[in-house]
Amino acid sequence: MIKSALTIISLIIIHSTLLGALPASKKNIRKAKRIHDKVLTIDSHNDTPLRMVRPDFDWGERHDAKSSRSKVDLVRMEEGGLDGAFFAIFVGQGPRTPEGYEKVKQRTMMIFDTLLNAINRYPDKVGLALTPDDAYRLEKEGKRVAFIGVENGYPVGKEIGMVQALYDRGARYITLVHTRNNDICDSSTDTLGFDGLSDFGSEVVAEMNRLGMMIDVSHASDASFYDILEITRSPIIASHSCARALCDNPRNLDDEMLRALAANGGVIQMCILSDYVKIPAPNPQRDSARAAVREKFRGFEDLTDEEMKQARKEWYGIEDQFPRELANVSEVVDHIDHIVEVAGIDHVGIGTDFDGGGGVTGCYDVSEMGNITLELVERNYSEEDIRKIWGGNLMRVMNEDSRIAQEIAYRR
Repeated sequence: MIKSALTIISLIIIHSTLLGALPASKKNIRKAKRIHDKVLTIDSHNDTPLRMVRPDFDWGERHDAKSSRSKVDLVRMEEGGLDGAFFAIFVGQGPRTPEGYEKVKQRTMMIFDTLLNAINRYPDKVGLALTPDDAYRLEKEGKRVAFIGVENGYPVGKEIGMVQALYDRGARYITLVHTRNNDICDSSTDTLGFDGLSDFGSEVVAEMNRLGMMIDVSHASDASFYDILEITRSPIIASHSCARALCDNPRNLDDEMLRALAANGGVIQMCILSDYVKIPAPNPQRDSARAAVREKFRGFEDLTDEEMKQARKEWYGIEDQFPRELANVSEVVDHIDHIVEVAGIDHVGIGTDFDGGGGVTGCYDVSEMGNITLELVERNYSEEDIRKIWGGNLMRVMNEDSRIAQEIAYRR
Protein backbone atom coordinates (compact mmCIF):
# COMPACT_ATOMS: atom_id res chain seq x y z
CA MET A 1 0.00 0.00 0.00
CA ILE A 2 2.92 2.38 0.63
CA LYS A 3 4.09 1.85 -2.93
CA SER A 4 0.61 2.52 -4.30
CA ALA A 5 0.16 5.70 -2.30
CA LEU A 6 3.52 7.13 -3.29
CA THR A 7 2.98 6.31 -6.94
CA ILE A 8 -0.46 7.86 -7.23
CA ILE A 9 0.55 11.01 -5.32
CA SER A 10 3.55 11.36 -7.62
CA LEU A 11 1.32 11.00 -10.66
CA ILE A 12 -1.10 13.67 -9.48
CA ILE A 13 1.47 16.26 -8.47
CA ILE A 14 4.08 15.81 -11.17
CA HIS A 15 1.85 15.41 -14.19
CA SER A 16 -0.15 18.52 -13.30
CA THR A 17 3.04 20.59 -13.32
CA LEU A 18 4.45 19.40 -16.64
CA LEU A 19 5.17 22.19 -19.09
CA GLY A 20 2.07 22.75 -21.17
CA ALA A 21 0.13 19.87 -19.61
CA LEU A 22 -3.32 20.07 -18.08
CA PRO A 23 -4.06 18.22 -14.83
CA ALA A 24 -4.97 14.61 -15.55
CA SER A 25 -8.44 13.41 -14.66
CA LYS A 26 -8.81 11.25 -11.57
CA LYS A 27 -10.13 8.50 -13.81
CA ASN A 28 -6.98 8.51 -15.96
CA ILE A 29 -4.74 8.68 -12.90
CA ARG A 30 -6.43 5.59 -11.46
CA LYS A 31 -6.27 3.83 -14.83
CA ALA A 32 -2.57 4.66 -15.28
CA LYS A 33 -1.82 3.48 -11.75
CA ARG A 34 -3.61 0.18 -12.36
CA ILE A 35 -1.84 -0.45 -15.67
CA HIS A 36 1.57 0.62 -14.38
CA ASP A 37 1.31 -1.79 -11.45
CA LYS A 38 0.01 -4.62 -13.64
CA VAL A 39 2.42 -4.71 -16.59
CA LEU A 40 6.09 -5.68 -16.47
CA THR A 41 8.04 -2.41 -16.58
CA ILE A 42 11.62 -2.69 -17.83
CA ASP A 43 14.09 0.13 -18.51
CA SER A 44 16.55 -1.12 -21.13
CA HIS A 45 19.47 1.10 -20.14
CA ASN A 46 20.90 2.85 -17.11
CA ASP A 47 24.46 3.57 -16.03
CA THR A 48 23.94 3.04 -12.30
CA PRO A 49 26.86 0.57 -11.97
CA LEU A 50 29.14 3.60 -12.44
CA ARG A 51 27.78 4.81 -9.10
CA MET A 52 28.01 1.39 -7.49
CA VAL A 53 31.79 1.38 -7.92
CA ARG A 54 31.98 4.43 -5.65
CA PRO A 55 32.54 3.34 -2.04
CA ASP A 56 29.97 5.84 -0.69
CA PHE A 57 27.03 4.62 -2.82
CA ASP A 58 24.59 2.00 -1.54
CA TRP A 59 21.75 1.29 -3.95
CA GLY A 60 19.70 -0.23 -1.17
CA GLU A 61 19.25 3.24 0.35
CA ARG A 62 17.16 6.12 -0.97
CA HIS A 63 19.11 8.97 -2.54
CA ASP A 64 17.89 12.45 -3.43
CA ALA A 65 18.13 13.08 -7.16
CA LYS A 66 18.85 16.79 -6.83
CA SER A 67 21.47 16.77 -4.09
CA SER A 68 23.23 13.49 -4.93
CA ARG A 69 22.51 13.52 -8.70
CA SER A 70 21.77 9.81 -8.40
CA LYS A 71 18.78 8.68 -10.46
CA VAL A 72 18.33 5.00 -9.54
CA ASP A 73 18.25 2.93 -6.36
CA LEU A 74 16.08 0.06 -5.15
CA VAL A 75 13.87 2.27 -2.97
CA ARG A 76 13.04 4.69 -5.78
CA MET A 77 12.55 1.84 -8.27
CA GLU A 78 9.76 0.61 -6.01
CA GLU A 79 8.34 4.11 -5.58
CA GLY A 80 8.25 4.60 -9.35
CA GLY A 81 6.82 1.18 -10.04
CA LEU A 82 9.79 0.14 -12.18
CA ASP A 83 10.06 -3.64 -12.05
CA GLY A 84 13.50 -3.89 -13.55
CA ALA A 85 16.27 -2.54 -15.73
CA PHE A 86 19.32 -3.40 -17.76
CA PHE A 87 22.25 -2.17 -15.70
CA ALA A 88 25.04 -1.19 -18.08
CA ILE A 89 28.65 -2.22 -17.63
CA PHE A 90 29.99 0.92 -19.27
CA VAL A 91 33.60 1.50 -20.27
CA GLY A 92 34.80 4.49 -22.24
CA GLN A 93 36.84 4.02 -25.38
CA GLY A 94 40.59 3.90 -24.78
CA PRO A 95 43.67 2.93 -26.79
CA ARG A 96 43.22 0.08 -29.24
CA THR A 97 46.46 -1.55 -28.12
CA PRO A 98 47.30 -4.77 -26.23
CA GLU A 99 47.83 -2.68 -23.09
CA GLY A 100 44.55 -0.85 -23.61
CA TYR A 101 42.64 -4.11 -24.09
CA GLU A 102 44.12 -5.66 -20.98
CA LYS A 103 43.30 -2.61 -18.89
CA VAL A 104 39.71 -2.41 -20.10
CA LYS A 105 39.15 -6.15 -19.50
CA GLN A 106 40.22 -5.71 -15.89
CA ARG A 107 37.95 -2.70 -15.38
CA THR A 108 35.02 -4.45 -17.07
CA MET A 109 35.31 -7.49 -14.82
CA MET A 110 35.65 -5.24 -11.78
CA ILE A 111 32.36 -3.51 -12.65
CA PHE A 112 30.71 -6.90 -13.20
CA ASP A 113 31.90 -8.01 -9.75
CA THR A 114 30.63 -4.78 -8.18
CA LEU A 115 27.19 -5.07 -9.79
CA LEU A 116 26.77 -8.75 -8.96
CA ASN A 117 27.84 -8.11 -5.36
CA ALA A 118 25.30 -5.27 -5.15
CA ILE A 119 22.55 -7.60 -6.39
CA ASN A 120 23.56 -10.36 -3.97
CA ARG A 121 23.59 -7.89 -1.07
CA TYR A 122 19.78 -7.58 -1.23
CA PRO A 123 18.44 -11.05 -2.14
CA ASP A 124 15.03 -10.26 -0.69
CA LYS A 125 14.65 -7.15 -2.87
CA VAL A 126 16.27 -7.88 -6.23
CA GLY A 127 17.50 -10.75 -8.39
CA LEU A 128 19.67 -11.24 -11.45
CA ALA A 129 17.71 -12.04 -14.62
CA LEU A 130 19.17 -13.87 -17.61
CA THR A 131 15.91 -14.51 -19.47
CA PRO A 132 12.44 -12.97 -19.75
CA ASP A 133 11.10 -15.88 -17.70
CA ASP A 134 13.42 -14.83 -14.87
CA ALA A 135 12.01 -11.31 -15.07
CA TYR A 136 8.40 -12.42 -14.84
CA ARG A 137 9.24 -14.78 -11.96
CA LEU A 138 11.03 -12.08 -9.99
CA GLU A 139 8.16 -9.66 -10.60
CA LYS A 140 5.70 -12.19 -9.14
CA GLU A 141 7.99 -12.59 -6.12
CA GLY A 142 7.80 -8.84 -5.53
CA LYS A 143 11.49 -8.30 -6.31
CA ARG A 144 13.23 -5.88 -8.66
CA VAL A 145 14.73 -7.34 -11.83
CA ALA A 146 18.39 -6.75 -12.71
CA PHE A 147 19.46 -7.55 -16.26
CA ILE A 148 22.99 -6.75 -17.43
CA GLY A 149 24.15 -5.06 -20.63
CA VAL A 150 27.62 -4.03 -21.76
CA GLU A 151 27.89 -0.52 -23.19
CA ASN A 152 30.77 -0.33 -25.68
CA GLY A 153 32.32 -3.34 -27.37
CA TYR A 154 35.77 -2.05 -26.48
CA PRO A 155 36.37 -4.86 -23.90
CA VAL A 156 35.99 -7.40 -26.70
CA GLY A 157 39.10 -5.91 -28.29
CA LYS A 158 40.04 -8.19 -31.16
CA GLU A 159 39.31 -11.40 -29.24
CA ILE A 160 36.08 -13.07 -30.34
CA GLY A 161 36.09 -15.29 -27.25
CA MET A 162 35.40 -12.21 -25.12
CA VAL A 163 31.83 -12.13 -26.42
CA GLN A 164 31.22 -15.53 -24.82
CA ALA A 165 33.04 -14.39 -21.67
CA LEU A 166 30.73 -11.38 -21.29
CA TYR A 167 27.69 -13.56 -21.93
CA ASP A 168 28.82 -16.07 -19.34
CA ARG A 169 29.09 -13.30 -16.75
CA GLY A 170 25.44 -12.44 -17.37
CA ALA A 171 25.43 -9.79 -20.10
CA ARG A 172 22.49 -10.12 -22.46
CA TYR A 173 23.33 -7.32 -24.86
CA ILE A 174 26.37 -5.43 -26.05
CA THR A 175 26.16 -1.86 -27.26
CA LEU A 176 28.68 -2.40 -30.03
CA VAL A 177 30.32 1.03 -29.90
CA HIS A 178 30.25 4.24 -27.88
CA THR A 179 31.24 7.81 -28.76
CA ARG A 180 34.44 6.83 -30.59
CA ASN A 181 35.16 4.12 -33.14
CA ASN A 182 36.41 0.76 -31.91
CA ASP A 183 37.51 -2.46 -33.63
CA ILE A 184 33.91 -3.58 -34.19
CA CYS A 185 32.36 -0.62 -36.00
CA ASP A 186 32.16 3.14 -36.41
CA SER A 187 30.46 5.45 -33.93
CA SER A 188 27.77 8.00 -34.81
CA THR A 189 29.90 10.71 -33.21
CA ASP A 190 33.37 9.98 -34.60
CA THR A 191 35.13 10.42 -37.93
CA LEU A 192 35.04 7.79 -40.67
CA GLY A 193 36.83 4.56 -39.75
CA PHE A 194 35.61 1.34 -41.33
CA ASP A 195 32.68 3.12 -42.98
CA GLY A 196 30.44 0.83 -40.97
CA LEU A 197 31.10 -2.63 -39.58
CA SER A 198 34.61 -4.10 -39.67
CA ASP A 199 35.37 -7.66 -40.76
CA PHE A 200 35.92 -8.48 -37.10
CA GLY A 201 32.64 -6.75 -36.28
CA SER A 202 30.89 -9.15 -38.66
CA GLU A 203 32.32 -12.01 -36.59
CA VAL A 204 31.03 -10.36 -33.42
CA VAL A 205 27.52 -10.06 -34.87
CA ALA A 206 27.56 -13.73 -35.88
CA GLU A 207 28.81 -14.77 -32.44
CA MET A 208 26.11 -12.75 -30.70
CA ASN A 209 23.51 -14.38 -32.94
CA ARG A 210 24.94 -17.79 -31.98
CA LEU A 211 24.69 -16.99 -28.27
CA GLY A 212 21.26 -15.36 -28.44
CA MET A 213 22.76 -12.09 -27.22
CA MET A 214 20.98 -8.90 -28.27
CA ILE A 215 22.89 -6.57 -30.60
CA ASP A 216 22.53 -2.95 -29.51
CA VAL A 217 22.99 -0.29 -32.22
CA SER A 218 22.64 2.81 -30.04
CA HIS A 219 25.73 4.99 -30.63
CA ALA A 220 26.51 3.20 -33.93
CA SER A 221 26.90 5.20 -37.15
CA ASP A 222 24.23 4.98 -39.83
CA ALA A 223 26.58 2.90 -42.00
CA SER A 224 27.24 0.55 -39.08
CA PHE A 225 23.50 0.24 -38.48
CA TYR A 226 22.80 -0.88 -42.03
CA ASP A 227 25.81 -3.22 -42.16
CA ILE A 228 24.57 -4.92 -38.99
CA LEU A 229 21.07 -5.30 -40.37
CA GLU A 230 22.46 -6.83 -43.55
CA ILE A 231 24.16 -9.73 -41.77
CA THR A 232 22.31 -10.32 -38.49
CA ARG A 233 20.04 -13.33 -38.31
CA SER A 234 18.29 -12.02 -35.21
CA PRO A 235 16.30 -8.92 -34.26
CA ILE A 236 18.39 -6.04 -32.91
CA ILE A 237 17.75 -3.27 -30.41
CA ALA A 238 18.63 0.38 -29.95
CA SER A 239 18.74 0.40 -26.15
CA HIS A 240 18.58 4.18 -25.68
CA SER A 241 17.87 6.26 -28.79
CA CYS A 242 15.17 8.64 -30.04
CA ALA A 243 13.57 9.72 -33.33
CA ARG A 244 15.81 11.93 -35.47
CA ALA A 245 12.79 13.47 -37.18
CA LEU A 246 11.90 15.17 -33.88
CA CYS A 247 15.45 15.86 -32.67
CA ASP A 248 18.17 16.01 -35.31
CA ASN A 249 20.97 14.34 -33.40
CA PRO A 250 23.26 11.66 -34.92
CA ARG A 251 22.55 9.47 -31.89
CA ASN A 252 18.92 9.18 -33.00
CA LEU A 253 17.37 7.04 -35.75
CA ASP A 254 15.79 8.60 -38.83
CA ASP A 255 12.53 7.33 -40.31
CA GLU A 256 14.23 5.08 -42.85
CA MET A 257 16.20 3.46 -40.05
CA LEU A 258 13.05 3.07 -37.95
CA ARG A 259 11.33 1.25 -40.81
CA ALA A 260 14.38 -0.96 -41.35
CA LEU A 261 14.48 -1.77 -37.64
CA ALA A 262 10.83 -2.76 -37.73
CA ALA A 263 11.39 -4.98 -40.78
CA ASN A 264 14.14 -6.72 -38.82
CA GLY A 265 11.71 -7.32 -35.94
CA GLY A 266 13.76 -5.19 -33.58
CA VAL A 267 12.90 -2.45 -31.10
CA ILE A 268 14.05 1.09 -30.36
CA GLN A 269 14.00 1.99 -26.68
CA MET A 270 13.04 5.63 -26.30
CA CYS A 271 15.77 7.54 -24.43
CA ILE A 272 14.93 10.34 -22.01
CA LEU A 273 18.27 12.15 -22.12
CA SER A 274 16.99 15.66 -22.80
CA ASP A 275 19.45 16.56 -25.60
CA TYR A 276 18.19 13.57 -27.61
CA VAL A 277 14.54 14.48 -27.00
CA LYS A 278 14.78 18.09 -28.17
CA ILE A 279 17.56 20.30 -29.47
CA PRO A 280 18.81 22.34 -26.50
CA ALA A 281 18.53 26.10 -26.53
CA PRO A 282 21.83 27.79 -27.48
CA ASN A 283 24.08 28.55 -24.53
CA PRO A 284 27.58 29.37 -25.84
CA GLN A 285 29.08 29.88 -22.38
CA ARG A 286 27.84 26.52 -21.18
CA ASP A 287 28.90 24.76 -24.38
CA SER A 288 32.35 26.30 -24.19
CA ALA A 289 32.81 25.32 -20.55
CA ARG A 290 31.67 21.75 -21.23
CA ALA A 291 33.97 21.46 -24.24
CA ALA A 292 36.90 22.60 -22.12
CA VAL A 293 36.18 19.96 -19.47
CA ARG A 294 35.80 17.26 -22.13
CA GLU A 295 39.15 18.21 -23.62
CA LYS A 296 40.84 18.41 -20.23
CA PHE A 297 39.63 14.94 -19.29
CA ARG A 298 40.08 13.28 -22.71
CA GLY A 299 36.37 12.87 -23.39
CA PHE A 300 35.94 11.16 -19.99
CA GLU A 301 37.56 8.04 -21.39
CA ASP A 302 40.48 6.00 -20.05
CA LEU A 303 40.57 8.02 -16.80
CA THR A 304 41.86 6.97 -13.41
CA ASP A 305 39.36 6.91 -10.54
CA GLU A 306 40.81 10.14 -9.17
CA GLU A 307 40.64 11.83 -12.58
CA MET A 308 37.03 10.73 -13.00
CA LYS A 309 36.14 12.09 -9.57
CA GLN A 310 37.61 15.48 -10.47
CA ALA A 311 35.96 15.41 -13.91
CA ARG A 312 32.56 14.81 -12.33
CA LYS A 313 33.11 17.69 -9.91
CA GLU A 314 33.96 20.13 -12.70
CA TRP A 315 31.18 18.87 -14.98
CA TYR A 316 28.55 19.17 -12.25
CA GLY A 317 29.85 22.65 -11.46
CA ILE A 318 29.01 23.67 -15.03
CA GLU A 319 25.56 22.11 -14.70
CA ASP A 320 24.94 24.21 -11.58
CA GLN A 321 26.30 27.40 -13.13
CA PHE A 322 24.39 27.03 -16.40
CA PRO A 323 21.23 25.00 -15.64
CA ARG A 324 19.50 23.49 -18.64
CA GLU A 325 15.88 23.73 -19.65
CA LEU A 326 15.01 20.06 -19.81
CA ALA A 327 12.59 18.36 -22.17
CA ASN A 328 9.45 17.04 -20.49
CA VAL A 329 7.41 13.85 -20.41
CA SER A 330 5.00 15.14 -23.04
CA GLU A 331 7.90 15.64 -25.46
CA VAL A 332 9.19 12.16 -24.65
CA VAL A 333 5.86 10.66 -25.59
CA ASP A 334 5.84 12.77 -28.78
CA HIS A 335 8.80 10.60 -29.83
CA ILE A 336 6.92 7.44 -28.90
CA ASP A 337 3.97 8.65 -30.97
CA HIS A 338 6.25 9.24 -33.94
CA ILE A 339 7.99 5.88 -33.65
CA VAL A 340 4.65 4.10 -33.42
CA GLU A 341 3.43 5.95 -36.51
CA VAL A 342 6.56 5.06 -38.52
CA ALA A 343 7.63 1.66 -37.17
CA GLY A 344 4.54 0.35 -35.37
CA ILE A 345 3.56 -0.34 -31.77
CA ASP A 346 5.59 -3.58 -31.69
CA HIS A 347 8.91 -1.78 -32.14
CA VAL A 348 9.19 0.80 -29.36
CA GLY A 349 10.18 0.65 -25.70
CA ILE A 350 11.86 2.80 -23.02
CA GLY A 351 15.56 3.10 -22.15
CA THR A 352 16.13 6.03 -19.82
CA ASP A 353 19.93 6.42 -19.72
CA PHE A 354 19.52 7.33 -16.04
CA ASP A 355 22.85 7.98 -14.33
CA GLY A 356 24.32 8.52 -17.78
CA GLY A 357 22.63 11.86 -18.42
CA GLY A 358 18.99 10.76 -18.65
CA GLY A 359 16.19 12.65 -16.96
CA VAL A 360 13.46 15.08 -18.05
CA THR A 361 10.97 17.32 -16.29
CA GLY A 362 8.33 15.02 -14.85
CA CYS A 363 10.60 11.98 -15.04
CA TYR A 364 13.81 13.24 -13.52
CA ASP A 365 14.59 10.02 -11.70
CA VAL A 366 13.26 6.48 -11.42
CA SER A 367 10.70 7.41 -8.75
CA GLU A 368 8.73 9.32 -11.41
CA MET A 369 8.46 6.59 -14.05
CA GLY A 370 4.70 6.35 -13.64
CA ASN A 371 4.29 9.72 -15.33
CA ILE A 372 5.23 8.20 -18.68
CA THR A 373 2.41 5.69 -18.26
CA LEU A 374 0.01 8.47 -17.31
CA GLU A 375 0.91 10.45 -20.43
CA LEU A 376 0.38 7.34 -22.56
CA VAL A 377 -3.06 6.86 -20.98
CA GLU A 378 -3.87 10.53 -21.60
CA ARG A 379 -3.11 9.88 -25.28
CA ASN A 380 -5.43 6.88 -25.39
CA TYR A 381 -2.83 4.12 -25.59
CA SER A 382 -4.44 0.83 -24.60
CA GLU A 383 -3.27 -1.40 -21.77
CA GLU A 384 -1.85 -3.84 -24.33
CA ASP A 385 0.01 -1.01 -26.09
CA ILE A 386 1.50 0.11 -22.78
CA ARG A 387 2.46 -3.45 -21.89
CA LYS A 388 4.40 -3.69 -25.14
CA ILE A 389 6.10 -0.32 -24.66
CA TRP A 390 7.07 -0.99 -21.06
CA GLY A 391 8.83 -4.28 -21.67
CA GLY A 392 6.77 -6.62 -23.80
CA ASN A 393 8.49 -5.70 -27.04
CA LEU A 394 11.96 -5.99 -25.52
CA MET A 395 11.17 -9.36 -23.93
CA ARG A 396 9.87 -10.55 -27.30
CA VAL A 397 13.19 -9.67 -28.94
CA MET A 398 15.11 -11.46 -26.18
CA ASN A 399 13.03 -14.59 -26.65
CA GLU A 400 13.34 -14.45 -30.44
CA ASP A 401 17.11 -14.06 -30.26
CA SER A 402 17.29 -17.09 -27.96
CA ARG A 403 15.07 -19.12 -30.30
CA ILE A 404 17.25 -18.28 -33.31
CA ALA A 405 20.38 -19.17 -31.31
CA GLN A 406 18.87 -22.60 -30.67
CA GLU A 407 18.20 -23.00 -34.40
CA ILE A 408 21.80 -22.07 -35.19
CA ALA A 409 23.06 -24.63 -32.67
CA TYR A 410 20.76 -27.31 -34.07
CA ARG A 411 21.95 -26.72 -37.64
CA ARG A 412 25.52 -27.14 -36.53
